[in-house]
Amino acid sequence: MGRDDPDLGSPLAMPRLFCDLTQSWSDVGGGVRTYLLHKRRHILDNTPHRHLLIIPGERDEVVEEGRAITVTIKSPHVPLSPHYRLLLRNSAVQAALDRFRPDLIECQDAYNLPWAAVAHRKRHPETALVAAYMTDFPTVYVERPVSKFLGKVVGGAAARLCYRYCGALYRRFDTVFALSENGGGTKLRALGVGNVEVVGLGVELGEFGPTRRDERLRHSLGLTESQPLLIYVGRLDIEKRPDVVVDAFRKLPAELGARLVLLGEGPLREEISQLADSRISMPGYVKSRTDLSRWLASADIYVSAMADETFGVSIVEAQASGLPVVGVASGAMIDRVGEHVGLLGPVGDSDAMAGNILKIWRSDRRQLSEAAMAEAKQYSWARSMESLFGTVYPTALSGRVGHKAAPSAFSSFLRPAAELPPA
Repeated sequence: MGRDDPDLGSPLAMPRLFCDLTQSWSDVGGGVRTYLLHKRRHILDNTPHRHLLIIPGERDEVVEEGRAITVTIKSPHVPLSPHYRLLLRNSAVQAALDRFRPDLIECQDAYNLPWAAVAHRKRHPETALVAAYMTDFPTVYVERPVSKFLGKVVGGAAARLCYRYCGALYRRFDTVFALSENGGGTKLRALGVGNVEVVGLGVELGEFGPTRRDERLRHSLGLTESQPLLIYVGRLDIEKRPDVVVDAFRKLPAELGARLVLLGEGPLREEISQLADSRISMPGYVKSRTDLSRWLASADIYVSAMADETFGVSIVEAQASGLPVVGVASGAMIDRVGEHVGLLGPVGDSDAMAGNILKIWRSDRRQLSEAAMAEAKQYSWARSMESLFGTVYPTALSGRVGHKAAPSAFSSFLRPAAELPPA
């Protein structure tokens, strides 16, 4: 939507204040941060609207720069994740919302902050509420860790309770959007959440491509053209499961001469380092997009064992670089990786992953590369913002008038388990 050509019938025809309220903010990167910065740029460059960003940080601070407002609320670090902070001060959030009175509030996580938005709407019923399902937390942060320590029965029960909580929360929002069908859309609808849209994230496709391949980089790893370089990009933690990637790599035939690069930081780095496998390189977190594109283009196969991707930015960036993908048949990977661009196997099965790596390496990788690049072209930030401002936000703003109160959280928890998706 351009400033010079407004749709006078749209709820976005007049200047609005859009607010993003999130716990998931990191100063060094991350999918939510990237999304929010692109949204702010879109608002400032292409619309007459204003943008309010409420995030955790080192100190309390309000910065107003024209139509861009950033409210930072002092918050402690998340244990074991030093780049993230716990924004628990809902009273400070409420004060910021009352001060600026946004027309629409979007929340990117499902913990305490959405309830601050719900409370604000009670005081100001004209406020529209939008939720983005960025992380499948009942499975990632509840079922998997609980199952590891207390068993699958307890883990499954805990996850089902959390999914009920998600339903109780998101039914209070005017519009909810997932990043893919299998990464959230289907589950949200099964929970009885109405007005569920799918809005894919974007990728700066111009930053990636096979032309960025660097033979000197490959040579520094001791590779020849006949040896495959596998690459993984992401946090080295239990959620992303790089340990499964490492196990699969170490099961490949020694005569293949493969190498593995893990780009990222996290608590599993030390565990992987203790393997003392000289074929595995861990350069750390790569801040430069130029360096990231060079690493991806210089590899041959992208490998990921993350079972609960809600979108899969790194997958699309790898595809834009011309890489086939070996992954797992779960979450957003099902939406992103068809047999024409890679292979998917069972979750947590390193033997199957090793077999799929060999199949991809021995297949027509030029054809796979061309198909992967074609697949990536559909994910642009322009398309993402068009969906957001063309569908999601107008729907939420139109639906806020005469908004009916949602059932109480307690009564929502009592819904029959049969209505819920499997954990």
